[in-house]
Amino acid sequence: MLKAVILIGGPQKGTRFRPLSFEVPKPLFPVAGVPMIQHHIEACAQVPGMQEILLIGFYQPDEALTQFLEAAQQEYLQEFAPLGTGGGLYHFRDQILAGAPEAFFVLNADVCSDFPLSAMLDAHRRQRHPFLLLGTTANRTQSLNYGCIVENPQTHEVLHYVEKPSTFISDIINCGIYLFSPEALKPLRDVFQRNQQDRQLEESPGSWPGAGTIRLEQDVFSALAGQGQIYVHLTEGIWSQIKSAGSALYASRLYLSRYQITHPERLAKHTPGGPRIRGNVYIHPTAKVAPSAVLGPNVSIGKGVTLGEGVRLRESIVLHGATLQEHTCVLHSIVGWGSTVGRWARVEGTPNDPNPNDPRARMDSESLFKDGKLLPAITILGCRVRIPAEVLILNSIVLPHKELSRSFTNQIIL
Repeated sequence: MLKAVILIGGPQKGTRFRPLSFEVPKPLFPVAGVPMIQHHIEACAQVPGMQEILLIGFYQPDEALTQFLEAAQQEYLQEFAPLGTGGGLYHFRDQILAGAPEAFFVLNADVCSDFPLSAMLDAHRRQRHPFLLLGTTANRTQSLNYGCIVENPQTHEVLHYVEKPSTFISDIINCGIYLFSPEALKPLRDVFQRNQQDRQLEESPGSWPGAGTIRLEQDVFSALAGQGQIYVHLTEGIWSQIKSAGSALYASRLYLSRYQITHPERLAKHTPGGPRIRGNVYIHPTAKVAPSAVLGPNVSIGKGVTLGEGVRLRESIVLHGATLQEHTCVLHSIVGWGSTVGRWARVEGTPNDPNPNDPRARMDSESLFKDGKLLPAITILGCRVRIPAEVLILNSIVLPHKELSRSFTNQIIL
C-alpha cells in the first residue's frame, strides 16, 4: 500500500506569483486548464496500490481551497505554523503512517513534471533505502539556483547535497519529487528533537513554533548525504519549477503538449464553423468563442470566458470570466479573472523561455528589475482589469481592479 503527500506551502510563499496569487492560493492557479496540483493528484492516482493522497500546508481553507478539496475528495492537513518542507511531514507522521504504507511519495506543489512515479517505485523496490530523490540535469550556471546532487554514477547514492550553492557543484538538480520509506521519518525526528534542545538552550519560549520547522533540503539531505541513506533516480522527462507567472505559462505549454498522450480529450479540435485551432489549445466547455477567432499554440481558455470575432490568442492563459472583445490580439500574456480587453487592443509580453538550443537549460528565476529598470517579461492583467479599445499594453503588470485609459509599455501599474 502506498500514499502520497503534496506540500502546498502557505500564503507567505508565492510572492513572485503576484498579482495572480491575490485571488487564489498559488497551488490552485490553473495551468493547462486545471489547478496546478490536480496534475500531481492525477499522476499519484495512476500509481498501482495508491491508497491515499494527503495535502499539507499552511493555507487557511478559504472558499476556493474548500471547493477544490471537496471536488477532488482529498484530505487537507493544515499546519499550525509554517513548518518548512519537512516539518509538516513530521507533525502529521501518524496520519501518513496510518495503515502501514510500504512507502510514500512527497511532491512539492510548485513543480511541473511528467511525474515518473512508477519508475521511482520500481527503483525503490529494487534497492530499498529511506530516501529516493528525483533528479534531472541543468546547465552549469542555472544549477546554482537549485539543490545540487553529487551521485555515485554506479550505485546512484547521493554523496553530497548542497541547496543553491554559491559555486558549481554538479549539474544534477533536485526536482522536489521524492519517495520515502517509513523509516525516513526517523531523521526528521532527530532534527525536531535537536531544534527543541536548541530552543531550550536559548530560553526563548516566545518563538516556540519555530522548533517544528524542518527544512528537508538543508537539515536532512545535506546532513545524511554520503551515509548510504539517500539515492537519486534521474529522469529525462519534462520538468520545470513554477515560481512566477512566466514559468506558469511555460508549464502550461509543457502540460498541453503532454495532453496529447495523457488527456487528448482536453485538447480543442478544429471543427467546421468553430474557431481556428493551431497547436495545443484548451477551451473550457462553458467558454464562448467566436468562429473567426484564431487560437494557439499554447493557449488555455478558462470557465465562462468570452472571445469576440477576429480575436488572436497565442502563448497565453485567459482566466475565468474574462472578455476579449472583437479583434483583440493577446500574445505571451495572462489575462486575469473577469478582466475585459477592448476592441482592437493589443496585449503583449516577452517570453522568458529556456534556451531552445541548450537541452539542459531551465527557466531562469526571474527578477523583475535590473539596474532600476523593469525587465521585459510576460504581460499580466490582474483580476477585473479593464483595457480600453485600440491601446497597446506591452511587457507590463497591471494590478487588480484597474481601469486603464491609455497605452502602457514596460510598467507596473499600481
